[in-house]
Amino acid sequence: MSNKQLSFRSPGRVNLIGDHTDYTGGLVLPMAIDRYTTINGTRTPSTVRLCSQNDPEPVEFELPISAPEKVTPNWGRYVAGVAAEMQNRANGFDGEISCTIPIGAGLSSSAALEVATALALGDTSTPVERAKLCQRAEFRAVGVPCGIMDQLTVASGVRDHALLIDCHELTILPVQLPNDVKIVVQFIAERKLVSSSYGERVVQCAAAEKIIGPLRLARLQSLASISDQTVFRRARHVVSENQRVRDFATMLRTGDLKSAGQLMIESHNSLDQDFQTSTPQMNSAVTTAIAQPGVFGARMTGGGFGGCIVILADATAKVDGWQVRAVNAASQRD
Repeated sequence: MSNKQLSFRSPGRVNLIGDHTDYTGGLVLPMAIDRYTTINGTRTPSTVRLCSQNDPEPVEFELPISAPEKVTPNWGRYVAGVAAEMQNRANGFDGEISCTIPIGAGLSSSAALEVATALALGDTSTPVERAKLCQRAEFRAVGVPCGIMDQLTVASGVRDHALLIDCHELTILPVQLPNDVKIVVQFIAERKLVSSSYGERVVQCAAAEKIIGPLRLARLQSLASISDQTVFRRARHVVSENQRVRDFATMLRTGDLKSAGQLMIESHNSLDQDFQTSTPQMNSAVTTAIAQPGVFGARMTGGGFGGCIVILADATAKVDGWQVRAVNAASQRD
């Protein structure tokens, strides 16, 4: 194997609107952001060995691997899951991982690691196929029944654009971000998706679909046949959120930022009240943010149960947090 140093960089993502819709084949509007997971190193014949600047214990295993869920340390299961899904297409790699995406912030540090790993192990498939591979890897290795939004955003980002993604058709329509706005992220509290009630929400949405069919095609009036009030509220969030995504994309294109901001607030309230994935701390942060001059709207972002809020604001507004920019997809770096 060559001793040539190789480098692969994969961005995080923030979701502007459309949470808990992807695993029902709905609509989302995220963007890849300028926070990255980077893997540097060299190819090996059949050994994968990676150390992380964020964890003292390296991950090491031989290819092929059949039980990624047993790999230690725990973060190494994401790496092993990708290798297992690639099967005989995976090349060995010896290197180091660095990450500027806050861990446990709901900004897709796991998806960024998965996609960067796929590139480092030699994946040459399309962005959509790479995203599907990494989605399978996460479920296989750590048991999270995630939708495809995170991996697809990381693998398909477009600079200065959000991505209108249909998670059923797996189509991606870049939406230009207005020049006179900024996207600000505030970290509120660490969350652990594996130990959260994320999987329970997936099951509840599936229960609704057994009654009324695909939520991506449903209308609010069709929810009346759902007698279980918890399942009803979960379905109401998904159906109404899909429409908010459509409307939000239109408002970005037309520059109606005030209305776009109001949709973000409605989305947050739906996630809090109908989907119950927000927290009092995150609700307070959203309330504080939208009271600031120049802020159009704010909402929790990601799987919930902690993490970050995302704020849409005028470019001149003074808002706490860090401003993020939409960037291109994961890639090999020279």
